[in-house]
Amino acid sequence: MDSNQMSYNAGQAKGQAQEKTNNMMDKASNAAQSAKESMQETGQQMKAKAQGAADAVKDATGMNK
Repeated sequence: MDSNQMSYNAGQAKGQAQEKTNNMMDKASNAAQSAKESMQETGQQMKAKAQGAADAVKDATGMNK
């Protein structure tokens, strides 16, 4: 194998490794975004439940009139 072929092969390997790294970073970014969205949704649900509970207490105690 001559040096040109070795350089070509090294370049190919580097390109493939870089592509794999980019794919892994994309997957990690997507997972992080998904987790963030899930947390935001959970937070909104908790906020709505807390508001509902507060309203129920106000209704039960007559403070909501």
